[in-house]
Amino acid sequence: VIDVARSIPIFAEKPASTVPQGNFLRGATALEFRVSPPLALYVHVPWCVRKCPYCDFNSHEANGTIPESEYVAALIADLQSALPLIWGRPVVSVFFGGGTPSLLSPAAIDELIAAFRALAMLSPEAEITLEGNPGTVEAGKFAGFRAAGVNRLSLGIQSFDDEHLKALGRIHGAAEARRAAQLAGEHFEAFNLDLMYGLPGQTHEQALTDIETALTFSPPHLSCYQLTLEANTRFAAFPPELPENDACADMQEAIEARLAAAGYANYETSAFAQAGKQCRHNLNYWYFGDYLGIGAGAHSKLTLHDRVLRQMRWKHPSAYLENVRAGSPVQEENEVPARQLPFEFLMNALRLADGFHPALFEARTAQPLAVILPGIRAAEAENLLAVTPERIAPTPKGRRFLNVLLERFLDDGEAS
Repeated sequence: VIDVARSIPIFAEKPASTVPQGNFLRGATALEFRVSPPLALYVHVPWCVRKCPYCDFNSHEANGTIPESEYVAALIADLQSALPLIWGRPVVSVFFGGGTPSLLSPAAIDELIAAFRALAMLSPEAEITLEGNPGTVEAGKFAGFRAAGVNRLSLGIQSFDDEHLKALGRIHGAAEARRAAQLAGEHFEAFNLDLMYGLPGQTHEQALTDIETALTFSPPHLSCYQLTLEANTRFAAFPPELPENDACADMQEAIEARLAAAGYANYETSAFAQAGKQCRHNLNYWYFGDYLGIGAGAHSKLTLHDRVLRQMRWKHPSAYLENVRAGSPVQEENEVPARQLPFEFLMNALRLADGFHPALFEARTAQPLAVILPGIRAAEAENLLAVTPERIAPTPKGRRFLNVLLERFLDDGEAS
C-alpha cells in the first residue's frame, strides 16, 4: 500500500519486484483494484473580528456576538444532509477554517466533534485542525479546544513585528503573537505558524527575523508565503507599496535555506515541516483526495464511482443559515468534466516537492497516464519535471516556475 498521508491507504499495487523496469507507460505499477480516495471534512466558520485588507476568503466581520448555537446546529444538519454521499467512507481528517474558527467556544467545538464522531466514520486517529488568530485566543481556550478533541492548531501569526502587523490590519500585536505561539506549544504537540513575507516596508533582514522568532517556539510546521494583492480586497483597491519582486525572491530563497538548515523540509510550495509533521489534511488535497465541505461558502469534491462532483454551500452566513433551515445547504453543484480532471490533478500534485507516483494519476482521474504524456515530455525537456518509473516530480526550476510548468498541460486531456 502506498501511503501518502500517514497510513491513509491509496491503492494496492503489485510488489516492486514484479513491476517491470523501464518506460513507466509500459512497466508502471499495475493497479490491482480501485478504491475511493481518502475523505476529509472541512468546516468553514465565516466570521472574523475584523476583515484583513489582504483577505479574499469568505469571511465577514462579526460586529459583536456571532449566532454560535444556531450555526453549530446548522453545521450538524448540513452534515446529516450530506451523509448519503459519503456512506461507508472513513473521514481521515477534519479542518476548521475561516474566517476565525477560534471565535467559537470550546463547548461549540466539542459539540461539533462529538456530532462528527456520531454521524460520520471519523477515524480514531484523525488529524483535527483548528485555525486560530492570536487576538482571539487565550490559555483557557487552548486547553478547551484540546480537551474537545482538536489535536492540531494553526495560528495566523503573519509577523512578529508590530509595524508590519499594523500594516496588515491584524487585531493582534507582536506580544500577543509570541504568547499565542508559546501557548500553542504548551497545549498541542502538533501546531503550525503562518508567516508572510514581502510585507509593506519589510526588509530582507526583517523577514528573516520573523523566521528566527518563529523557530524559538520549535513549531512542527510552518507556512511561509508571500503577500499578494488579491482581487476584491481592500489592498487591491488601495495597494500598499510592497518590496520589489527581486527582493521578495531573495527573501523566499533565504527563508527556504534557513528552514532547511533548521531541519524543515519544504514539502509543498509554501509548507515546511519537521520529519513526519506534514499537514495530513492538506496532503489529501494535494494528492487529489476527496473532501466534504460544510458551512457558509464551503466547497466539496467527491468521487462517486464514475464521476467527480463539486459543490458549494451558500456563501453569506445569513443565506446559509436560512437555506439549511429549508433543507438546501448546497447552492451550486456540478460534475467535473473528465477532460478537466488531469489538469486539476496536476495543479494539486505538482505543488509537492516529491510529486506523485505515476499510478496515482490513473487512480485519481480514471484516465491513462498517456493523456498527459506530451506535457510530461515537454516539461522534462525544459528541466521542469524529473521523471522516473516511480516518481513524477517538479525539479527545483519547476517548483520556482510552477505556473510555467502547469501551462505545459493546459491542452492535455481535452479530448477525453
